[in-house]
Amino acid sequence: MGSRTKARECALQALYQLDTSGGEPRDVLRAILAHFEDADADTAQFAEQLVRGVQSERGRIDELIQQSSAHWKLDRMARVDRNILRLAVYEIIRRADVPLRVTLNEAIELGKKFGSEESSAFVNGVLDKIAHTEISFATPKMKPDAP
Repeated sequence: MGSRTKARECALQALYQLDTSGGEPRDVLRAILAHFEDADADTAQFAEQLVRGVQSERGRIDELIQQSSAHWKLDRMARVDRNILRLAVYEIIRRADVPLRVTLNEAIELGKKFGSEESSAFVNGVLDKIAHTEISFATPKMKPDAP
């Protein structure tokens, strides 16, 4: 498993836990990373960037997800699916260093690994719609090394 794939799995687990029971994002992520013995500094750094980014952009991200999932309210989506979408949408709108195809494939794989039988198809459908939507937020995509 690649470093960034592992980082996405850690970030997803942290986002899920934060969505479920709250807490301090950095503390939650550290606890999750402790279970991945082979998580190196790059994995931890990318996971932290993802969690921090999703948390700071959550309002915008949730709005975009809601607009792109016609018959599903955000609070009625499976918690895993909702957080996979949040993670992927953050990458789409803010991570210029990650190709769209990689983001979509990684999100679908997260759905297969952590979600229900329908998760990967649901995630794929919503993200496909978002990927084909013109997104205009005031803040441009971050550079790869930006905080």
